[in-house]
Amino acid sequence: MNRLASAFRHRPIFMPYFPVGYPEIPTSIDILESLARNGADLIEVGLSFSDPLADGPVIQHATQIALQNGVSTRDGISTIAELRRRGIEIPLILMGYYNPILAYGLERFVQDAVQAGTDGFIIPDLPPEEADELEQILQKYETPLITMLAPTTSEDRMERLAHRARGFIYLVSVTGVTGARSDIPAELGELIARVRRHTAVPVCVGFGISTPAQAAAVGQVADGVIVGSACVREIGESEIPVQAAAEFARKYRFAR
Repeated sequence: MNRLASAFRHRPIFMPYFPVGYPEIPTSIDILESLARNGADLIEVGLSFSDPLADGPVIQHATQIALQNGVSTRDGISTIAELRRRGIEIPLILMGYYNPILAYGLERFVQDAVQAGTDGFIIPDLPPEEADELEQILQKYETPLITMLAPTTSEDRMERLAHRARGFIYLVSVTGVTGARSDIPAELGELIARVRRHTAVPVCVGFGISTPAQAAAVGQVADGVIVGSACVREIGESEIPVQAAAEFARKYRFAR
């Protein structure tokens, strides 16, 4: 059983997001390790980009600091390798935008990332209709490109994309960019049910989850809970970010 499949044996899973290089590279690696050791079932490891279209102000601020620190795509891959050297065994998903990956070289990027210990990829600005070249490379390495769906996805398109999904589905709970919201959409359960009509792949929900109570509510209907902006904000505001990461992970682990 691969790491991704193993992670979903006990649901819902808790999946935080944190970018490499924030507040600087060594500390970000320690933060990711702390999240992994204190309750994260899977981690979305962020690669920074100068034009992060899907991200709200909290994550944009963090990734811009990472870029100012000189973080690169190579640093993201090296971070995965370092976490594996430290004994982290949970799935690690690289989340990044297409331009830096294309500049790195698609085949080389996938090969280097998978060899480092990456279990999958999230690329929010790569439409599935334009992903054939990358998908063909990923098939050789038996590593998924995670499908993203949203409330605005039509039924026909949802059926088509869900049918080809592997690993898990990243279901965007609201329209717009990432960021904390005060409420979980009332129609979320119905949206998840729509997706599940077309696939048996686990459905994980992200965008807008900002409290353990909200995570618990989402976990009642979803297979996984993705927490990005709240994670980055709480850890980034702390003077002891590695300890804050541990406390954050414990709060959300016990909220399931």
